[in-house]
Amino acid sequence: MKTSNLSFSHQMDGNMNKNKQTIKKPWLDKYDSHVPKKIEYPQSTINTLLFDAQKKFPTRIFIRYRSEEYTYQFITKKINTLANNLRYLGVSKGDRVAVILPNIPQFIIAYYAVLAVGGIVVAMNHRYTQIELEFLFNQSGVDYVFCLDSHLDIIKSINRKYEIRAIIFTEISDYQYLTKKTANQNNENPLKKEFQFLELISKSFNYTQMENEIVYPGDPAIFQFSGGTTGEPKAAVGLHRNVVANAVQFYKWCDLKEDNEEVVLAAIPLYHVYGMVLGMNMGVAIGAKIVLISDPTDVDYILEQIEENKVTFYPGVPTMYYAINKNAKEGKRKLDSIKACISGSFALHPQIKKEFEQLTGGKLIEGYGLSEAPTATHCNPLYGKNKTGSIGMPLPDVEALIVDLEDGERILSSGKIGELIIKGPQIMAGYYQLPKETSLAIREGWLFTGDIARMDEDGYFFLVDRKKSLIKVNGLQVWPNEIEKVINSHPKVKECGIGGIPDKKHGERVVCWIVPEKENRISKQEISDWCKSELVSYKIPSEIIIVGKIPRTGVGKILRRKLIADYKGKKEV
Repeated sequence: MKTSNLSFSHQMDGNMNKNKQTIKKPWLDKYDSHVPKKIEYPQSTINTLLFDAQKKFPTRIFIRYRSEEYTYQFITKKINTLANNLRYLGVSKGDRVAVILPNIPQFIIAYYAVLAVGGIVVAMNHRYTQIELEFLFNQSGVDYVFCLDSHLDIIKSINRKYEIRAIIFTEISDYQYLTKKTANQNNENPLKKEFQFLELISKSFNYTQMENEIVYPGDPAIFQFSGGTTGEPKAAVGLHRNVVANAVQFYKWCDLKEDNEEVVLAAIPLYHVYGMVLGMNMGVAIGAKIVLISDPTDVDYILEQIEENKVTFYPGVPTMYYAINKNAKEGKRKLDSIKACISGSFALHPQIKKEFEQLTGGKLIEGYGLSEAPTATHCNPLYGKNKTGSIGMPLPDVEALIVDLEDGERILSSGKIGELIIKGPQIMAGYYQLPKETSLAIREGWLFTGDIARMDEDGYFFLVDRKKSLIKVNGLQVWPNEIEKVINSHPKVKECGIGGIPDKKHGERVVCWIVPEKENRISKQEISDWCKSELVSYKIPSEIIIVGKIPRTGVGKILRRKLIADYKGKKEV
């Protein structure tokens, strides 16, 4: 599993197609006045953002979790102690370290300590099963693991197949003891393989100081698993400079400043680049207070924390804002501290946006990103025009084109539908140990997103669907997102998912999975009648399946492949 040399040539350095050098950027004229058209990025690592914040604001609150608060100075000391002990355990530059933790202070400490020694953070969903974790371990070649104590048995079982060099475990409640000294529990034993988190942040091992390896902006920092255009999880390699650039782009876009002492609500999972970059790294870059939420479904608690901490920025997904709208109406929460919220992962309904902005007085703007460009490339303006259904315009220094779906070369004019390709300082280095997949995804410096989109004459982009989600009925293209929007507007439908099922006669046919609103019953005929005014006949679902819920990823995207796989499995039985 161990790879001694982990190097990536940054794919942005390739020669561009001549035609792509002369692309127009109509969006630049639509930027808010506070947004620069070009940014000078700090040539630094992710950890430099933290150390700079610690120097400027040592006594500022860095982390708020439940009833505990910790300053930048305090947390940075814990990070340094842990980093020294990781060196003792053998963690060195290029080692992959799995961080399988929820949104708790231990995640942030582990994350920055790993990066400090030149390691690569491989963050994973703490709710994954053993089979899911084994697959990701195999894909990334994990050397070390941070996990919850409740995961120890699973990790030990995985360790019988993979050579994990050390396991560091913690209880969620350990956050209460960060300020207390803990006993040195035989941590000098060279044969020991399991270590308590509190043990490693409370006291340094007795060892001769090792020479610190220099970490550079072009070194790998994170692996983020992505399905890419093929749907098979791959480790997208984010460099330090990719993450730093995206953090800078976004705090400038959202008009967030160090002097304002911003407060960021981190309810979106930190194990995903969305939460990691916009909830954590961007907050650190401006010396913000980060309020950690480990249960994003506890809406009452989220409302309480927004009010109590005077949250100013909150990255989330549409379902979160919908729940806030619904719950806040019933109570009397004071939410006017919110200045900006970013909505990502899937389409934001205009009504959710309208109600949230009326409720808070802040701005809720839709953006777009992907794991291969950790984490965002487009966003609607904070103060300027937000176009319904649009993901906005490219961030500063991001170029974007719509190209022909078949050849990937011909640049399409505004209004035409094709594949969205992007180029910018946040584009990944590639997929770990997958050169073929990397060459398909990044061509001449351009990232082929696999997303089907169009651009209007003002430079606003609109997503149509994922290339891999395309359904072909009698050879005609059908986009699931288009159908879902129509059916979700039905008063009896709470949510739905659309997928294509192989069909001998038509090639594929459209199947719809529906979660009814409350106890409503709904028939195929009702759906067909509802769709007739909006869709041509071949796009109307041929089969309706009532389900209790629609499977989604940790950040809310519909898992269409699971719906389809479950359907096929049941039919085979």
